[in-house]
Amino acid sequence: MTGEGERLGHVLVVDDDARIRALIGKYLVRNGFWVTGARDAAQARRLLEGLEFDLIVLDVMMPGETGLELTQSLRERLTTPILLLTARGDADDRIRGLEAGADDYLPKPFEPRELLLRISAILRRLPRETSRPQPPRTLHLGAVRYDVNRGELWRGQERVRLTATEGMLMRILAAKPHEPVSRTELMEDLGGGEAEVQERAVDVQITRLRRKIEPDPKAPRYLQTVRGAGYMLAPD
Repeated sequence: MTGEGERLGHVLVVDDDARIRALIGKYLVRNGFWVTGARDAAQARRLLEGLEFDLIVLDVMMPGETGLELTQSLRERLTTPILLLTARGDADDRIRGLEAGADDYLPKPFEPRELLLRISAILRRLPRETSRPQPPRTLHLGAVRYDVNRGELWRGQERVRLTATEGMLMRILAAKPHEPVSRTELMEDLGGGEAEVQERAVDVQITRLRRKIEPDPKAPRYLQTVRGAGYMLAPD
């Protein structure tokens, strides 16, 4: 499904409900996106082998391989942003989605406009190409280094994959090294939702980042918790 004129990006919609796939597809196309649909995880995998997508909208409750299982699997090789759709209202299920590597979640039923806003917010987190070269700026975090200009995390010669949300949090924290950044500020960049869930979502993403940065994530040296103030990046 495509529309006329310049497109904002290519979205893969994975849902076993054909009606929901069609409704989401038509709405996103009207609002400037290319859309491709998949009925299950297996079809999504085949499409991902041959096409590049800017974002994946993925239903959690599907027969066979679930959306959570597919998210975990894709995160081993892809950083494409993932927005989960869940029929469950329980906050723990949404947190499990973030722990699996999703960038955001949206409970069903939802307004199409909210879906569009969530997608736009996630895509804004992606790094922008700069037209003019900038002097290199690197933060050293033990065995890991963070290229501030490119928004890239490296361990030796190997690039450490960051999701769009992890990348956004790293950019915010790296902009203020050795200064605490409040949870409120981080919550605003993660998007909307219930305050309690969003606080836990920040904690989940920080935990995921620590696994990629810290020699011992349970005793963080570089991504520190500052009691009463938030989180702080403390490079060497």
